[in-house]
Amino acid sequence: MLGLGLLAKKVFGTPNDRKIKATRPLVEKINALEPDFEKLTDTEIVAKTAELRNRAQNGESLDDLLPEAFANC
Repeated sequence: MLGLGLLAKKVFGTPNDRKIKATRPLVEKINALEPDFEKLTDTEIVAKTAELRNRAQNGESLDDLLPEAFANC
């Protein structure tokens, strides 16, 4: 016989499963940027870092910059 807690985990997933599901779209955006960032030289990566910093200082949302920042890493 399934307990209520076990049944809830099967239907809704564990808290960890829900966190992973929530971050999946962000990971997909980062992975989509990978081919563009693979082509960059070391100097261009440093320049991209400065560009991202300037965009953040000019008021662009950090959430908007996050995929590019992670792809740049």
